[in-house]
Amino acid sequence: MDYLSIKTLHILSSVLMVGTGFGTAFYLFFANRSGSVEAIAVVSRLVVKADWWFTTPAVIIQPLSGAWLIHQAGYPLDSLWILTSLGLYALAGLCWLPVVWYQIRMGKMAVAAHAEGRPLPARYWIYARRWERLGYPAFSAMVVVYFLMVFKPV
Repeated sequence: MDYLSIKTLHILSSVLMVGTGFGTAFYLFFANRSGSVEAIAVVSRLVVKADWWFTTPAVIIQPLSGAWLIHQAGYPLDSLWILTSLGLYALAGLCWLPVVWYQIRMGKMAVAAHAEGRPLPARYWIYARRWERLGYPAFSAMVVVYFLMVFKPV
């Protein structure tokens, strides 16, 4: 593939990764605030699916296509914007991995609570708070990565 094709793939996968992450977080955040166990059960299951179907492939494509683009464009690997981007991408990943773990557990708890007609357990809300707190640095890091990718400051 040529440079522009890989760049297009890189841009589309970054939009899919960040967009899916932001969109699913938006829906689960507000489903949680609705207090509806049924809504939370449905949304939490779909959030997990969206992460596996969309976010995970994009997370894999991003560093591969980015490395190829850096190499083809001839940017030095020790450029501050590249090193900062990699560090922030790693930070986002370190936040995302436990987020996925929490989402899976939260989804199972919500589905079970809905099926049994009972309220969500206290552990669900502990996980929900942790899930939310991890989302802020991850999303913020990716916003800065977008800035660095576009402007490539020297």
